[in-house]
Amino acid sequence: MSLYDQLILRDRRRVRRRRTTFALLAVVVAAVLVAVGLVVATVVQANNNVMRSDALNGAQSVPKLTKDTNILVMGLDSRVDEKGQPLSAAVYSALDAGNQSTGGYNANVLMLVHIPADGSKATAMSIPRDDYVQLAGIPGQPLDAKIKEAYGYGLAAKQTALLAAGKPNDQATYQQAREAGRKAEIATVSKFLGSVHIDHFVEVTMAGFYEVAQAVAPITVCVNQATQDTYSGANFVKGVQKINAKQAMAFVRQRRDTTNPSYSFSDLDRERRQQAFIVSVIHQLKQAGTFTDIPKMQQVLTAVSSNIVVDSGLNLLDMAQQAGSITSGNISFTTLPITGFGTSPAGESINTVDVAQVQAAVKELLAPKAPAKKPATAPPAAGAPAASGTASSGASGTGSAPGSGSSAGPSPASATKAPAKTPATTTYSDWTGALQGGSVTCVK
Repeated sequence: MSLYDQLILRDRRRVRRRRTTFALLAVVVAAVLVAVGLVVATVVQANNNVMRSDALNGAQSVPKLTKDTNILVMGLDSRVDEKGQPLSAAVYSALDAGNQSTGGYNANVLMLVHIPADGSKATAMSIPRDDYVQLAGIPGQPLDAKIKEAYGYGLAAKQTALLAAGKPNDQATYQQAREAGRKAEIATVSKFLGSVHIDHFVEVTMAGFYEVAQAVAPITVCVNQATQDTYSGANFVKGVQKINAKQAMAFVRQRRDTTNPSYSFSDLDRERRQQAFIVSVIHQLKQAGTFTDIPKMQQVLTAVSSNIVVDSGLNLLDMAQQAGSITSGNISFTTLPITGFGTSPAGESINTVDVAQVQAAVKELLAPKAPAKKPATAPPAAGAPAASGTASSGASGTGSAPGSGSSAGPSPASATKAPAKTPATTTYSDWTGALQGGSVTCVK
């Protein structure tokens, strides 16, 4: 059986588990180090250590029209390193997701991070991995599949062609196939989002996430109610809590509750978990004693640089200097809309999408309309009490049906003085709406 057939069969058996990416943290950590004017040499060293790729060359034909920067983050479900080699037994035990015989080359996490050139709020768009779309960059007839599968199909097609042409089954052939997978995924995402120009990309595997989580831990997260899941190993109490690296893997992978049948999860809730995790880490890096802990930040950056692949044009030092909005928490995370859940002709569970709706949402997120100016109000009369202020520390996201395109964010609530050392939190009840940076977020 060819690798191409094996990948298809593996997907149909649905044996893969879910994972996420810590790739955005590479930019965040580098920016923090540069912002405080320390260990620039470490950033330069990390910049030289990362594996480089030319996949962007020829992967898209969309010209760059603005000075803004779009970064595509791809998190793979493979249980091997970037050279295709097995991980250590200790890492496999910590991941709790099988070994090198499990998983594949699906981009199970796809996130487009938009950094405006003027330093205004950054935007991250999560692309649901099961969106059923027409793949691009795959030789042969047009192929409809889950958007995450473009990488695997591109890799398999290239490797099959190379081996058929008499090329040896070695590292050079493997890396050429990986490049083809990256090109296919980039081309598919760019086309699906409405011919969006992608300036840079970052690819990371499960091992990369785990090693960086080790460097950052303990990590503060928050869940709306106690939940357990035997598949991912999740076991969380209600409210704010600190977790280690292994628990972090479970936090971002959980998509079901195996103890409470009425507490339903989906992949979209899992993506909200990923967003909340990144926001919490960014918030944590800002706190005194965390992002000023230079040896720890060096450890994080070293872990990131040894476990990611980036395009040949990405300079971590330059990017760090442009990413102030991210490190300050001035970033929002949105999951692109779907119209519902369905079944593919092959019998697989998929997300159905309205391409026009998705592209309209992306266009608005990349170039948001300026908020309407509030009418001027007269100052209060002498002796009149001033209006009381409000805060959004206890906000809750509003729920809506899949594909509603709701952009409702947290609603204001009266400010209350939190006990000492208790982090500010914002609550989101589901995956819809924009999740805002700047605090620890409570999610399903």
